[in-house]
Amino acid sequence: MPQANQNAITSFILNEKLAEADALNDAITEANKSNTPLIKHLVINQVVDGKLFAIKAAEFFNLSLFDLNAYNADFIPKKILSERINTTYHCMPIYRHGNKLFLATSNPMDVSAVREYRFASNLDVEQVIVEASILDKLIEEMVEVSSASALQSLESMDLDDIVLDIVETDELDDDDDLDDNDEPIIKYINKVIVDAINKGASDIHFEPYAKSYRIRYRIDGLLQEISSPSLKIASRVASRIKIMSQLNIAERRLPQDGRFKLKVSRTRVIDFRVSICPTAFGEKVVLRILDQAKTQLGIDKLGFDPKQKDIYLAALEQSQGMVLVTGPTGSGKTVTLYTGLHLINKIDKNISTAEDPVEINVYGINQVQINHKQGLTFAKALKAFLRQDPDIIMIGEIRDFETADIAIKAAQTGHLVLSTVHTNSAPETLSRLLDMGIPHYNIVSSVSVIIAQRLARKLCPHCKVKAKNVSKELLLDMGIRPEYIEGELNAYSAYKEGCSRCFNGYRGRVGVYEVMPISLAMSRLIVEGRSTLTLAEQAQREGVDNLQQSALVKVVQGMTSIEEAHRVTST
Repeated sequence: MPQANQNAITSFILNEKLAEADALNDAITEANKSNTPLIKHLVINQVVDGKLFAIKAAEFFNLSLFDLNAYNADFIPKKILSERINTTYHCMPIYRHGNKLFLATSNPMDVSAVREYRFASNLDVEQVIVEASILDKLIEEMVEVSSASALQSLESMDLDDIVLDIVETDELDDDDDLDDNDEPIIKYINKVIVDAINKGASDIHFEPYAKSYRIRYRIDGLLQEISSPSLKIASRVASRIKIMSQLNIAERRLPQDGRFKLKVSRTRVIDFRVSICPTAFGEKVVLRILDQAKTQLGIDKLGFDPKQKDIYLAALEQSQGMVLVTGPTGSGKTVTLYTGLHLINKIDKNISTAEDPVEINVYGINQVQINHKQGLTFAKALKAFLRQDPDIIMIGEIRDFETADIAIKAAQTGHLVLSTVHTNSAPETLSRLLDMGIPHYNIVSSVSVIIAQRLARKLCPHCKVKAKNVSKELLLDMGIRPEYIEGELNAYSAYKEGCSRCFNGYRGRVGVYEVMPISLAMSRLIVEGRSTLTLAEQAQREGVDNLQQSALVKVVQGMTSIEEAHRVTST
């Protein structure tokens, strides 16, 4: 948000005595950190009363005050609706009359939204004032409906009309490489892909066995069998997917990797990473679905509690140091790091990343794809970055001493370094760095914070049931801190059969975190060479919740079940 606009809002709020100066200044800082529209942030955090602000703003700027509760969303002019403008500027076009477009906004001073919609629609734009909280709800519903309708329109298309664009520049006419007998295979694979997107799957597995063929989706972290077609189609499925990803159709003895993309709409493209591996009974094919829309969540939707979020944001604001995220494959480490990078991706920062593979493409960030066959390793990419005047460096994974050593030195010499390590907990990450050969004193002087994480399935809000097996005594025995279970306990379990909106009582996932800053006391223990257990005990004394404690907090909040909390934190 431009500084002049922010100053105008601040002056208006103070003049109208809608908030105290100290609380307002703190809120502005937090809103800038999280890249949240200011009025939205003020209302969510109850710094300003949303209804009173709307009334005062309408009076002061001589604009109409509109009640969105009485509004029929079906009147939104779909053709000129822009998800990007709405979410960026916190506004929504609600009605068109002739050559005039009425734009609902909670911030009458943000003329950028007016300018954007005037350009996009070629109409005269007039602002109307609405409550920020109700507007926020309407925008969220619009985003959900927009995403769902795009997929529904895709699903309703004739499958021959679905366009699968090859990522590489060389064009390939798919049908030239297939005979007429493969037309049903083309339809079938397209149908499977669309179905997987609709179900929110992250991976599709095509698996041949001795007497059967199985298709499974990974939904919310768990594989589920979807279909078991005839084994006779196995080789044709593999060949079709090879054509889509420009792989060698004749090669069936060696593994191959490729990718393709699917256009869902003009503005939404879903990437697919392809892995083909020969097995005893044919080629197994796995498609990883890389939906950019699902990776740009915003830090408030990841699952951090307020204290954990503040520690992470404070580490990202430092000009140097190292932020390490740890956890098993598929635990959401990349999304956590990229959410942080989005917050600090400013015009005055030079950001470079080395990844294997590059999964999330972001404008303004220089992303390098690691290629071991050509000798481009993490260490070589990191050395190249350091010669290109970097401010922030992200390394996909620290796997060896050379990469760790260069990253540590970069963090000590004026660079902010973000990376991942494969360990089970935050304290174990320190032991892993020591095992790689990094001296104690280098770890202490470079690492700022370590974040261990898992992804827990969220209970379906439509069918979850009250948990009968969860008590305060049980939660205390499992290690939860007493302050988290004061008052009435609202724990839920999954409805085993599930409903039409979920899978076995769960829908979606939320992050479970252990956020451990390297304090002075922790640094002393590291230099003394203390064990992982001693470091974990010190973290507990400093109020750092371990993964199990964080998962139990999600149980108390009614977000997940105690069974799911145990599943994701037991290893």
